[in-house]
Amino acid sequence: MDKALPPIPAKRYFTIGEVSDLCGVKPHVLRYWEQEFTQLRPMKRRGNRRYYQHQEVLMIRRIRDLLYDQGFTISGARNKLHEIVQIDRDKRRNGEVMLDGVDVLDAGDSVPPDFDDSVMDFDDSQFGSTDMSSASLALQRLQLVRRELFEIRDLLSATH
Repeated sequence: MDKALPPIPAKRYFTIGEVSDLCGVKPHVLRYWEQEFTQLRPMKRRGNRRYYQHQEVLMIRRIRDLLYDQGFTISGARNKLHEIVQIDRDKRRNGEVMLDGVDVLDAGDSVPPDFDDSVMDFDDSQFGSTDMSSASLALQRLQLVRRELFEIRDLLSATH
């Protein structure tokens, strides 16, 4: 379903027309879904103009998938959506953070052997000597944090 839909631009607010195009649903259907799904509460401004946020666009795509692709009824989709939201809430409460769009490392991956050499190439001609030393220091700190994260991940995967 999502493969046929356009990517969602990096914006804070979307008009009902934009959401209609992004989700492949007519504006009157979106207004109807607001009545049926309590999770959809777009901000309303002057003249009752609706402004949807990114997470609401994702929710609408999920509703569309449940209704159009998976064949749920409105009532069934409402129940399924409530269940999905509850599961996500429980995961957050238990510290299981979902990292959408982030490449996940395999548990079998270890610290790369060339780790200390895996730094970004800087064009140091654009930095003064003071700027370069602070950039170099910041990069060293980032490397240290990355190494510690690898070690924590290895420790956690050993306990499971």
